Amino acid sequence: MSERLHTWPALVYKDLAPMIDYVNRVVQVAGKYTLDEPFEVGWGNIVLEVTPRGLSTPTFRQGGVTFVVHYRLLDGDVVIESDSGSRTLPLSKGSVAAFFASFCAAAAELGVHRPHSSLICEIPDAPPTFRDDQVERTWDGDAARLMWTALDLAADGLEAWQAPFLGHRPRVGVMWGGFDLSATRWRAQPTTPPPHAPPFQQNAQLDAYVSVGFSFGDAKAPNAGMYAYIWPQPDGLEGRSWGVEGAAWHPDAGLVQLPWDKLRETPDPHQAIVAFGDAVYEAAVETAGWPSDLVGPRVDGWYMSRTPPELVEH
Repeated sequence: MSERLHTWPALVYKDLAPMIDYVNRVVQVAGKYTLDEPFEVGWGNIVLEVTPRGLSTPTFRQGGVTFVVHYRLLDGDVVIESDSGSRTLPLSKGSVAAFFASFCAAAAELGVHRPHSSLICEIPDAPPTFRDDQVERTWDGDAARLMWTALDLAADGLEAWQAPFLGHRPRVGVMWGGFDLSATRWRAQPTTPPPHAPPFQQNAQLDAYVSVGFSFGDAKAPNAGMYAYIWPQPDGLEGRSWGVEGAAWHPDAGLVQLPWDKLRETPDPHQAIVAFGDAVYEAAVETAGWPSDLVGPRVDGWYMSRTPPELVEH
């Protein structure tokens, strides 16, 4: 890990915004296939994995075809891989509408149906569908690599935070609608979603959860960094320590936030993400009655392979 401590780059939203907007739209194309899968609590079924070269869907088995879609951010292309072959689509230039048409044609050649929906979701001021997005876009390889690097580093920290949790926890991945990296811990405690929230949000809030993640920010709040919140939001979050210098509770947003610039300044950003997540879960225990015994020991796999279960501390 020490070799990676110097690889945490600066993130300037205005420089990344065109590519964030572009990638957010195109990943939704293959992301729609996840909606065909059995629903997992909190939409755990929809996340895209951060891979060595980009973002990937889960493996799908639909209509006699097994396939996966890999958005290779470091290569500027999209690979549809199936049991009958593969197709590669460039992202070098063109509109989202043109990409959608090319994607559907390539998928059909592999026996994969087109996505059941062409709606663009959760992006303010976006056209209603992929077919309506005619804006010409150009791929920025440097920005794409910077985005991947940030996602990869944040995912590494969030996976380490999640490892000892003994309850239900969907895999760490990118929620393709809001385009944030999410790590969520759940417990079977039914809650009442906001009545006027969109259906996807209401379905996400059927039970209590603690969410820690990473976001690039947006036009209204152009600051990348870690975020966290507890659902339902408890009282007593003001004035708490959140494990890392620079992390703070922002009641207007309903979020605990750790700016990326503050994270980069810590001696070990990877461990800082773990400490941030631990502090958020501790707040859930102390203010919302979450059980402390749902978190086991945080040890590496080699330790566990050598240690009899009765000697492991809980």
